[in-house]
Formats: sequence, structure tokens, C-alpha cells
Amino acid sequence: MPGLIQETPFKHITIKELAPTFVAEVGGVDFSRPVEPEVFQEIREALAKYGVCVFRNTGLDDTRHVEFSRLLGELDDIKPYLTNGRKAKFPYYELFDAGNLDDEGNVIPVDSPRTHYNKGNGLWHVDSSFNPRRASYSLLLAHTIPPPNNGGSTFFADTRTAFDDLPQDLKTQLEENDYVAAHSLFHSRKLGSPEYFKDLNPLDNKMSRHKLVQTHGPSGRKNLYIARHAHHIEGLSPQESDQMLDRLIEFATQPKYVCSVEWDQDGDLVIWDNTCVMHRATGGSFEGKFKRDMRRTTVHDGSSTAWGLNTVGDRKLGFADPALAKAAETKA
Repeated sequence: MPGLIQETPFKHITIKELAPTFVAEVGGVDFSRPVEPEVFQEIREALAKYGVCVFRNTGLDDTRHVEFSRLLGELDDIKPYLTNGRKAKFPYYELFDAGNLDDEGNVIPVDSPRTHYNKGNGLWHVDSSFNPRRASYSLLLAHTIPPPNNGGSTFFADTRTAFDDLPQDLKTQLEENDYVAAHSLFHSRKLGSPEYFKDLNPLDNKMSRHKLVQTHGPSGRKNLYIARHAHHIEGLSPQESDQMLDRLIEFATQPKYVCSVEWDQDGDLVIWDNTCVMHRATGGSFEGKFKRDMRRTTVHDGSSTAWGLNTVGDRKLGFADPALAKAAETKA
């Protein structure tokens, strides 16, 4: 199969390939008990090969979701985002809210501040590239999904095969210049809802720096580490930087590199590797109408390039930063 690494003889899991070069639906995993080491090893191998793995009807609850996620590495948490005495919505700090419900379980209105803030998630991105230490895996679990045909699927883009297929002159330019991109959560929020965040200036805040071309450790393949969090490429003029980022993201999100993953039922779990794929959320008629309770754990990257060109141990951005707190929480 073009683009995939060498075949791996899976003995404990089943694989249904969902796209020509990446994404697989994985079966044969019993999540009702701790996943056996030999099964977990094959899950890791499948993630290295496909970048995105889909598990149907897992039956996972919050506790088992977090416990399974910890097998993949150290988990990120929401503590920096709890401001003004606000308490965690879920029983574990490691659970990020990726749904459309408020703290009382009501569907968030389509014109709410949080809806504007979340519009940035509809842009192509990787999780946590705006942090000094980037993320490796994200594990998104469906607790409640809208009725069928109301939207809410998640799109993924294969940045390894996209890099392989770049025009040679562009590939040479990227490799020879070894570009560094500066990433900002402020930037993607403003791109997602420019009028709502018109007074937000990403340049007023610290950005995280990661190389544009990376080698994906688990597969050994080169890939584009790009996202709409990327505000600019260092060493290029603003115009050149914008043109390069637009060109690369548009190239990597051509239909032949993209796969849509549908959420079929409560308990579906999707794991993806942020260091080799981009993703974006999609809306639909469910917005403002039907409940969509989605909870995500995020694994810190443990590779040698996890911290990019940032200071190891530097704190990540949180709502405690006044500008983001004002933009995300207090705007009406």
C-alpha cells in the first residue's frame, strides 16, 4: 500500500484500512479490562503505521480512558486553564472537554463566547503545537453523539505522504533551510473567528517554536509539522511566510491525503499521532441543538524533538495568561 511502512504481522488485533495511505479501524481489543501487553504493543505498531486508529464501541468510562491513555506516556492536564476558582468539569484533570455542553450539561448556544473560541478547532491543526512541549497522541472518546446525519465527523490529513509527494524543488528548499515555525493558540483562535477576536494580537504573546520538517520517530518517515496554530516561519517576510504556510497546508489537505472519520456510536474512540497527521473538527446541524459529549486525553511527546526549540521545562500557555482569559472567557 503506497505510503505505509513495511507490513506488520498483527496476531492479536484486526485491521480495516480506511484510506489509501493512513487511518485504520482496529478490532479485537477488549477494553473492559486492562489491555494485555502483547495487544497494546500491536496497537502501538498500528499507530506507527497508520497514524490514526479507530476503535468502535469500546465501553470505556473516564477512569479506563485515562488509565489506557497513560500506557502511551505522560498525560497533559487542564490545570493551567482553571481560572477564577473554576473547578474541573470531569473527575480527572487529564480529561479535556471537546464537546458542546456547558457545566450544567446544556447544549452551548451557537453564538456563545465558547463557540467562537472553538471555531479555531475547525481549522487544520495538531494538538498542542502552541505549547513548548508538543503532544504526541490524542485519544478522543465519544460519550454522547448526535443523531445520525447531523454532522460532527473528524477529518485527518496524512502529512507523511504529503511530504513524500512534495515537488522536489519545494522539498529541497524546506530541507536545506530547516525552517522553524512559531505557533500560537491566539493565532488560530483569531483565524477561526476574526471579527470576534479582532482586538487580539498574537504578537503580544510568547510563541512556541518547532521545526517545519520533522522525522516521525515511530516510522522513520519525514513529515510536515504544520498547523493553523503556525503564525509565521522564522527568517521569511510576513508575505513569504503566509504564502509558504498556505501552500503547504493546502497541499497536505488535498482529498487524496484526507480521511473523514465518522462517529457511529457512543463509546467510539479515535487515537491519532499529532506528530504525523493534522486534523480538524467539523460542525453540522447538531450545533446548538443536540448534545455532543466528547472527552480527550492528550499525551506529552516524549521524543528528542518534543520541546522543539523551546526551553525544556517551560510552562505551557493557559487561561491564566490575561489576554487569552479575556478573549476566551469574558467577551460577550
